[in-house]
Amino acid sequence: MLVLPETTFASFPSSFPLNKSSIADIQPSTALDTSSSNSQQSAPISVASTIVKMLEDLGVEYAFGVSGGAIAPIWYTLQHSAIKLRHFRHEAGAAFAATEAYFASDRPVVVFTTTGPGITNALTGLLAARWEDAKVIFISASTSAPKRGRWALQETSNYTMPSAGIFTSEPMFHYATTLESSEELPEVYRRLAKGLAKPNGFVAHLSIPTNIQTNLVETSLTSVNLCFTPPTASEEAISECAKLLSEGPFAIWVGFGARLAAKEIRQLAERTGAGVMCSPRAKGIFPEDHPQFVGVTGFAGHESVLKYMQESRPLRTLVLGTRLGEFTSFWNPAMIPSRGFLHVDIDPEVPGTAYPSAETLAIQSEVRIFLKALLKRLPKRHRSKIQFLTRPERSAINPNQDSLVRPEVLMNLMQRVIVEGSDAIVMAEGGNSFAWAINLLRFTKPGRFRVSTGFGAMGHFVTSVVGAALTHQGKAVAIVGDGAMLMNNEVSTAVSYQIPAVWIVLNDGRYNMCHQGSQMQGYKDMDVDIPQADFVMLARSMGADGIRVEKESDIQAALELAMVSTRPFVVDIVIDPSRLAPIGTRISSLISQGAKN
Repeated sequence: MLVLPETTFASFPSSFPLNKSSIADIQPSTALDTSSSNSQQSAPISVASTIVKMLEDLGVEYAFGVSGGAIAPIWYTLQHSAIKLRHFRHEAGAAFAATEAYFASDRPVVVFTTTGPGITNALTGLLAARWEDAKVIFISASTSAPKRGRWALQETSNYTMPSAGIFTSEPMFHYATTLESSEELPEVYRRLAKGLAKPNGFVAHLSIPTNIQTNLVETSLTSVNLCFTPPTASEEAISECAKLLSEGPFAIWVGFGARLAAKEIRQLAERTGAGVMCSPRAKGIFPEDHPQFVGVTGFAGHESVLKYMQESRPLRTLVLGTRLGEFTSFWNPAMIPSRGFLHVDIDPEVPGTAYPSAETLAIQSEVRIFLKALLKRLPKRHRSKIQFLTRPERSAINPNQDSLVRPEVLMNLMQRVIVEGSDAIVMAEGGNSFAWAINLLRFTKPGRFRVSTGFGAMGHFVTSVVGAALTHQGKAVAIVGDGAMLMNNEVSTAVSYQIPAVWIVLNDGRYNMCHQGSQMQGYKDMDVDIPQADFVMLARSMGADGIRVEKESDIQAALELAMVSTRPFVVDIVIDPSRLAPIGTRISSLISQGAKN
C-alpha cells in the first residue's frame, strides 16, 4: 500500500543584516489536512484517477482549461469528479481566471491543457499567477516516452520544447516535474501539499505523459498533514519596532500582502494617528473614506500622498506587504522618510530592494501576525483628536446630455451604482482602464478591487472576471478597454455556465494608453487606432446580453441594468478619447529610463 505519512515542516528562527537591520518572524502553525473518508480504494485505479483524488484532497474545487486528445484521461476524470470543470476558449484565459478565482475563494484552482500550444498558450496567465501570489496547480500532458523525438503531433519533449523554466522549478513555477512513474506520486503529493500550506503564493506544474495517465496504481493515497511554521520573531525584535515607531510620527504604507490584516491596520492607525497610504493593488484594505487615509501611491495615485510626505513628513514609514515596485513607488526619493523604513514582508528578499540606499529595518513575517504582536506593545490609549492630514481630492462632474462619455463621469456613476450599491468585485484591465479606476474609485473594504500592476498583462481581467464571478458566487465587474476586449475575452465561457460577469468596455477606437503615452514621450503618428467594434452585437452573438451607451445621461440606467441582469452582460461605452488619463507618473518613469524621442 502507498502511504503518505504525516509530516511536519518547521522553519527555525533566523535573521539577516540589511542596512544595519534585523529580520524576524512569528507565526503559528497552519495545517492542511488532506484526509478523506473515501481515500481507501478496493481495486487498482489509474494514475489520472489518483491525481484527481489527490487534487480533491488538497482542497481544489474548480479546474479551468481547454481540452485535447493527449490530456483526455485527466480531462475525463476531472469531468466526472467532485471538482467542477469549466471548459474555456483559450488557455491563457483559463489561467487568468484561475488566478482571480483563487483570490475570490481562497482555494487553489487547477488549470489543465493538452500538449504543445496548449502549454505555451497558458504560460502568460500562469506567470501572472506567480506574480500575483496566487495558488494555482497546472496540469498538462506531454508526449509518451516511446514517441519522443519522432515528431508526434504537438510533440512535447526535450526534443521539441525547452525544459528549463517550463518543466522545471523556478523561475516560473515554485515546483514543476514530469511524472514518469506512479511511484513518484507520494513525493508529488507531499510537495504540492507543502507548497499550498505556505502562507504566500504557490504555482506548480505537473506534466503527465499520455501513457502514464492511464497506467494503473496498485495503491491508494492516505492522508497527509503538513504544518508549516515560518521563522519566529523574537520579543526583542517586536519591542524594537514598537520603540522606533514611538519616537515620532510615522506613516503606514499598505500593500496587497496585508489584505488579511485590515482590522489590525485600522487599530494601529487609530491608536497612533498615523497617516495611511496604499499601493494600487491594496485599495480598500484601509478604508479610503477614513480621515487618516492620505491616498494611493504610484501609478495613477493621488497628489495628496506627495503633499503629505512634504508637509507632514513622517520620521519613519511602516511598510506592510508590498515590494514597493515601480507601479507602487516609481522609486521616488520623496517617499523616503527621514529615518527610513520598517519593512514587513513574508518574503525576505523584498525589504530593501526598491530603496537600497535607505535605512531599512527588515521584518520577515505574515503581516497580521506581526501587527498583533506589535499592538500588544503599544499604548492602548485612543487619540482624541487626529492631526490634520491631506486627503485625495474628489470632484463631482455632472453628466452632459450631448458629449461623448467622459471617463470621469463614468467612474463617478460606477462608484454610486456598483461600488456603493453592490458587493460586486471590481477589476480593472491594464491600460487607461486601470488608471481611471485606481485614481477615481474609492473602496472601504478589502477584497472588492483587483488590478495587476506587476506583470500587468492585457487580457488578464477580460478573462479572469469569469473566474472571480464564479467563485465569488455573485457579480464581478471588469473595466476594460476595447483593445483588451478584442484580444481575448471569455464571454462565451460565461454564457456556457451562466456566470454573472459584467464587462464595462471603454470603447474609444484605439490603444489609448499607448496613444496618450507615446505623445507624452515625444513620439507622433503612432499606429494605435482600432476599427471601432460593436461589443453589444458581439456579446449577443455569443448568447450574452448588453447595451451600448453613447451619452452620459444614459450611463446610470445602463449600469443598473447590467447589475440586475442574471446573464453575462456587456456595457459598451463610447468614450471620449481626448480625456487624458492619470498616467503621467508612468510616462515620467519611462522617460527617465530613456524611452523618449
